[in-house]
Parts: sequence; structure tokens; C-alpha cells
Amino acid sequence: MSSYALRTRSLTVAQVTFLARMSNINADGKIDYVFKIVLIGDSAVGKSQLLARFSKNKFDVDSKATIGVEFQTKTLVIDQKTVKVQIWDTAGQERYRAVTSAYYRGAVGAMLVYDMTKRQSFEHMTRWLEELRGHADKNIVIMLIGNKCDLGNLRAVPVEDAQEFAERENLCFMETSALECTNVENAFLTALTEIYKIIGKKSLSADGDYGKSASLKGTAILVPNQDENCGKKGGCC
Repeated sequence: MSSYALRTRSLTVAQVTFLARMSNINADGKIDYVFKIVLIGDSAVGKSQLLARFSKNKFDVDSKATIGVEFQTKTLVIDQKTVKVQIWDTAGQERYRAVTSAYYRGAVGAMLVYDMTKRQSFEHMTRWLEELRGHADKNIVIMLIGNKCDLGNLRAVPVEDAQEFAERENLCFMETSALECTNVENAFLTALTEIYKIIGKKSLSADGDYGKSASLKGTAILVPNQDENCGKKGGCC
């Protein structure tokens, strides 16, 4: 773990689970916050599978490429507040880039996803990050995700390279496997908890349909230890 990441408080697995428990949703159906998170990265890196795994706990072996923009919602409780999360997924192909402005509008979190078995998808992270920072709020919470860590024998992106990039760009880093459900929930819940922590410390103005989410402060996020499936090949920056 790098020294720069120590600026934020570490969350244990138990703390994240407690803060983001899925029970006790408000009986009256009241939503306290709506958070929008966007998934960004090349085509076929597993963005849609990560979305399906987190929102429905499903993995589709016959999944087809996303066309345009899709999104799923999930409602959970964070620190006794009901949060509705909108997770947006877009195609990685260039011909769909016309949706850029609307896609990023109102986002308070982003997952930059690459395929750890495809070096080029990692090298494109710089371009995706530039696009994100050019269209989204400058204080958005960002995580770098190296997906498909179940394919360790095909690794093309050393964990050290990803950690160096994450540290340089002040991002949090995790490796995940949508297939084996490794770190998927951990990654999303950690980002959501960080967003909530920031909102709880600030007086924020409303921003359209996304409620109290206009002025988040981007920061590195300390996350719990990686699941055993990925061993030490991941972690926060």
C-alpha cells in the first residue's frame, strides 16, 4: 500500500458490510440519496458482467457487446440512509462516443475498467480518464478496476503497473473477477461508502435528479484486503 493512500481512513470488510447492509430499507419507500456511477473502458473488458454481478448477482457466459447505454439500479442502506444507486454501462466502441456528455452528467463515481489479460485495454486507461475528467465533475470518486483476475495465467498487466498508474492519478485500484465474484461487491460498496462519507461532511447543493451529489471531493480510497481468489494481486494503490 503506498504512502499517499494513508491519507484516508481504512475500512475493514466488516465495516463495509455493516455500512452497506442490504436490509432495513425504509418502510415508507423514501430514498435519501441517489448516486450515479458510470462504468468506463474498452469493449469486452467485462463492464456489463461487473454490472450484472453487482446488481443481480448473475454472470452470463453468452453476454453480447453493449449497444449504446444501459443501466441498472440497486437500493441499499448506508449508515441508516437509503441509497439508490444508478450504475450506467456504455459500449466501448468509438461509434457510440456521441453519448458522452449525457452519460457523464450527474455522475458522482466512476469505475475505470480494463482487462488484465489485454495490455492494450490498460494502456487506453489514460484516454478514458482524460475523457472522464473532461466531461464529469472534477471531484468525482474514481476507481481503477483490473477485471478477469481469475485468468492469472494469462496476465498481461503486472499489478505493479496498475498500482503505479493509480498512484500517479490519485485513484484507488482493485482487481476483480465477475466470473468468480471476486471483489465485485467490495469495489462498488467501497466507492459508494466513500461517496456517502464525503457527502456527510459537506453541505451539498442539489444537482438535477441526483440529489445531494454536486460537489464531491475526489480522493484515494482505502479498501479492505483483496479476496483470496486474487491473492495479493490487487489492493488500493
